[in-house]
Amino acid sequence: MDFLGLKDKSFLVAGLANRKSVAWHVGQGLEACGARVFYGVRSEARRLSLKTLLREREVFICDVEEEGQIRSLAQGLADRGIALDGFVHSLAFANYSRGLRPFHETLRGDFLQAMEISCFSLVELSRALKPLLKREASVVAMGISSQVVAENYGYMSPVKAALESVVRFLAKSFSHDSEVRFNCVKASPLKTSASAGIPGYLDHYLYAEKMTLRKRALTTPEVANVVLFLLSPLSSGINGQGIVVNAGMDLNYFDHELVFRDKPK
Repeated sequence: MDFLGLKDKSFLVAGLANRKSVAWHVGQGLEACGARVFYGVRSEARRLSLKTLLREREVFICDVEEEGQIRSLAQGLADRGIALDGFVHSLAFANYSRGLRPFHETLRGDFLQAMEISCFSLVELSRALKPLLKREASVVAMGISSQVVAENYGYMSPVKAALESVVRFLAKSFSHDSEVRFNCVKASPLKTSASAGIPGYLDHYLYAEKMTLRKRALTTPEVANVVLFLLSPLSSGINGQGIVVNAGMDLNYFDHELVFRDKPK
């Protein structure tokens, strides 16, 4: 039974990096539901590195720092006569090569690059793909669950906040001539390769795990499941929203174990 109603629908999943990616788990879920999935990767080198994983799947190369490649992606889909039931924006990048630095020392170039790749690319992809999106298509972007100041995440926190705002404005903008929905999944720390590049990430990941109500970290498949729901017709009443998926982490600041962890026994 196709409970989610995704069978025979077509989706683009942009931002595949490896088998640990949210993008990969979303793609696998869509395929299991009988949907047709097109994957977007950043470069030919990335595509070749994923050759064994992707096998015969349909892959498009699109470096979102190059506006021309975004147009080429849309044209490539159009040339195949593809009408999309939605797409997933799972793209993010921040240059942490200088290590953990105070926020006020953020470099202009680093901030603007992160904003271009992680946030504004959603606007450009939406514009380029608009002619291919069915009237009731669904677009889902990957955000973060917390509004607290995570020093190790640095300038990516305001970039992700901007992404969530962009989701709302796109939902409004598209509403003038379609019913395309835009939503953001706001996940707590995950065990992905991309996250491993964040300074001090492991310690923060383990702390986030203790903050959950269940004392067990959020998993990538759990996040992917929410994305699948938002892509499906079952979520037709949800638009312009940021859906928090964090196993209750943001409710548990005063957890007994954490409050008294340093108190002598």
